[in-house]
Amino acid sequence: MDKSVDLQHYYLELSPEPVRFDAVSQLTNVFFDDAKQQVFAVRSGGATGIVVKSATDGQNISFCMEDRGTIRSIKFSADNQVLAVQRNDTSVEFVPFNANNQPNVPEMLTHQGKNIIYGFVWVQERQVALISKAGVEIFQLNFEKRTLKSVKSLNITVNWFSFCPTSNFALLSSNMGTILTPVILKASTITKLPRLELGTSQGCSGRDVTLAQLYGTNAIMILRQLQNRQFEVVIYLLNGPGLAPKKSHILRLGQSGRFAMNIVDDVVVVHHQASATSMLFDIALGGAETEVGSGAVIHQPIIPAKTIKPYTLEVPSMSLDGKTINCDLYSQHWVLFQPNIVIDAKLGCLWHVLLKLNSLCALITDRFRLVEFLLQRTEGKPVLLNVLKEMMSVNYSGTMLPVIESIFNKLNCLYKSVLDNELQSQMALMALSTKSQSSKLSPVPRVIVDQSDAYTGVFSSITDTEQLGKILLLYLHSLARNGITANPELSKQIVIDLVRNKQFDTLHQLLKYSALNESKPLACFLLSLSNSDPSISQMALDMLARLNANEIILEVLLEKGQVVEALRIAKQMPGADSLPARKYLEAAYKTKDPLVFHSVYNFFQAKNVRLRGSPDFLKHEQCTEYVQYYQTLISTQCL
Repeated sequence: MDKSVDLQHYYLELSPEPVRFDAVSQLTNVFFDDAKQQVFAVRSGGATGIVVKSATDGQNISFCMEDRGTIRSIKFSADNQVLAVQRNDTSVEFVPFNANNQPNVPEMLTHQGKNIIYGFVWVQERQVALISKAGVEIFQLNFEKRTLKSVKSLNITVNWFSFCPTSNFALLSSNMGTILTPVILKASTITKLPRLELGTSQGCSGRDVTLAQLYGTNAIMILRQLQNRQFEVVIYLLNGPGLAPKKSHILRLGQSGRFAMNIVDDVVVVHHQASATSMLFDIALGGAETEVGSGAVIHQPIIPAKTIKPYTLEVPSMSLDGKTINCDLYSQHWVLFQPNIVIDAKLGCLWHVLLKLNSLCALITDRFRLVEFLLQRTEGKPVLLNVLKEMMSVNYSGTMLPVIESIFNKLNCLYKSVLDNELQSQMALMALSTKSQSSKLSPVPRVIVDQSDAYTGVFSSITDTEQLGKILLLYLHSLARNGITANPELSKQIVIDLVRNKQFDTLHQLLKYSALNESKPLACFLLSLSNSDPSISQMALDMLARLNANEIILEVLLEKGQVVEALRIAKQMPGADSLPARKYLEAAYKTKDPLVFHSVYNFFQAKNVRLRGSPDFLKHEQCTEYVQYYQTLISTQCL
């Protein structure tokens, strides 16, 4: 398939190197621990052979255990030194492992409960939380003392539960899914948060609920069917301790059937099995409307639903050529886990779902909305800079100026927030001795385009664009509008590019409106480029005048032989009576213009008469040779 077509057609893909494991069969069961992202392939027989593969670090563990019955759930502790196994409704086994990653079954501890145990999660290397029909209880494992000690419990009737390993929060369902209670599970601690009451007509089952983190905030996402049989996802955010989950966002799916969700770089990906397509939602993008009553923002898919990029899987073969098969996407054998994991137990593959940002750039035609989207993506900066470069390249249209201006303001507003945060951080460090800090730092945006990024990633590559001057003015004015001083290095690089490309009118325009960071070094740098065009020298002098850098102006004028103009300026400066006569006479002499020398000589003679009553120069002024030169001019009647 042509690469360009491919890029435009698919905006989701599966990771190129899946984790491979033994597929489900009559003898093999597969389990997945989403907390440690480990796949357990459990092969039954005379003994139970177990192969554990990690989706994060590539570590594999293989061992055998006595077949003690069908396994329902299996998970390692954080250090892989204790294996928890549930085989029936009321008990869980805890098997320690030795230094060779092999089970020490004789040292096994068993918890035997009275209530149905729905599942368990590790909260520490030797602490595990059991969720049962009667609530949540955390146990401390001590293999030396052969004890399982209860260290914390919460009594609450539970129908089912869901768990988010990213932030260790569980959702406990009561009253047939109409009351949902979030709890935070940590070492020896169970923190019960305000519950979410859905109402008798809105109860949900565990398969309709997905827990995740969106932009660092815990989220409860509930799949709900509307009266027209279409579905939507209602997102409740847990904005802080003591605050009840708030109905904040609604994702309109516009279809019916079976759905499943992933979170890919904070983008909610909703997979629809019937159409074999996926929809993208970003709650950071403003919605078109809000729901009456709740104020929840209603979101439509960012772009029309598309299928995941087709995937070809290599299969074992005795031939050198190998064999490949086309994977059945959106298969009924797919099981999804958060944040972005897809498991096909029949094929024996675990993939990560990935965003193809370059493809999205071709599909999202609203450039401002695209920029907003890319600003929230972890790898968004290089793609964003390419988008900006394309917008301002040779294909640029003047009608894009308002859009470019809005984008600059968006980028620089975020840039300013980072600068303010840095300033607040410095002030906070200075005030550490105080009892409390009055200011709270804002979260740092994910992608920041500073002045260096704008120059190296965009402006330096579009110097042949006719509208460069307008674009630079928009950017520099945007900096000023957001209270940001143009970077001296950025100003210097802009000057270099404009002079190299002979865009002197653009340079003059930028200097006229003081858009660049004017400074004495920049003015002197301009002077060093004055050979490129006579107008540059005047631009530099004008800048120095605005900076009141009269001393430098005098030096420049003397160097250029404009001695009379230098004297005119010097007379208006403080200390005009102490001007060094030799310096100005020498500059006048170098012009080889007798009239210029005569004018300067007469100026200093008049000053001497006014200050000392005599036109003569003092000995320490070292003007003897210029006095002789003046007399020669007079005697030869050159004046």
